[in-house]
Amino acid sequence: MIPVLSASALRKRYGASEVVAGLDLALKPGECFGLLGPNGAGKTTTLRLLLGLTRPDGGSISLLGLPVPENAREARLKVGVVPQVDSLDPDFTVTENLLVYGRYFGLKDHDIRARIPALLEFAELESKAEASIESLSGGMKRRLTLARALVNDPDVIFLDEPTTGLDPQARHMMWQRLRRLLGAGKTILLTTHFMEEAERLCDRLLIMDKGVAVTTGAPRDLIAEHIEPHVVEIYGGEGKPDCAGLCQRQEQVGETLFCYAADPHALLERLQQQCELRYLHRPSNLEDVFLKLTGRELRE
Repeated sequence: MIPVLSASALRKRYGASEVVAGLDLALKPGECFGLLGPNGAGKTTTLRLLLGLTRPDGGSISLLGLPVPENAREARLKVGVVPQVDSLDPDFTVTENLLVYGRYFGLKDHDIRARIPALLEFAELESKAEASIESLSGGMKRRLTLARALVNDPDVIFLDEPTTGLDPQARHMMWQRLRRLLGAGKTILLTTHFMEEAERLCDRLLIMDKGVAVTTGAPRDLIAEHIEPHVVEIYGGEGKPDCAGLCQRQEQVGETLFCYAADPHALLERLQQQCELRYLHRPSNLEDVFLKLTGRELRE
């Protein structure tokens, strides 16, 4: 199967810092591929390289069968982009934003207008067709930005943290819309800081840090490979039990002790005898993997 988007040995340096250092990736048609990493990992630079907006210092890129950046403009005609920060024009109505954006792709006005009702239905903004941008809620603006990215009927969609700043209801609605796109055969490249989002949507993902790929694979496979199946979080400052021998690995973070175990029963029995302790037993998840591989220190 020929990848829709691929990069090999991709490199980009700014001064003494190599922000992308030999990155390889390949997206299959119709899949959602997640690009994860802490702040400063090189995700935004990677997106710019893949779109042909930044010239790489080394490596090769192919987007929809075209070399990038050499033929980036032609390739982007069948690409949709949802940026991290909304760039809707406040001087135009909802419909006008879609109409003007479609013209950037060389589409005729009558063809764009024919697509607008379906785009508004997709974004659940039918009643806001003539509304000003300033009158929209944050969730509405994000849905409109997604609809705008579809005005050219793209084959590949780049989503840069599409649900940042949304409340849970709006986030779940965005997830439903993204699943519809995947069901329609679109290919999605997603960056996100929400690990639950990546687990729910991504067929495969790549975790990167300091410009290099740390690991890649399906979310469930990465969880099984890198982390114990059970996590027990023990809260509070005093009176925590000695968990040595009761779990495979433990980590103290502030006042919380994280215990990672293949079989948590002995640890849970010990905790049940200490009624004053607060604790949570849960299955391990992608966030545990992410923190284990990239660290817990704050990135600015």
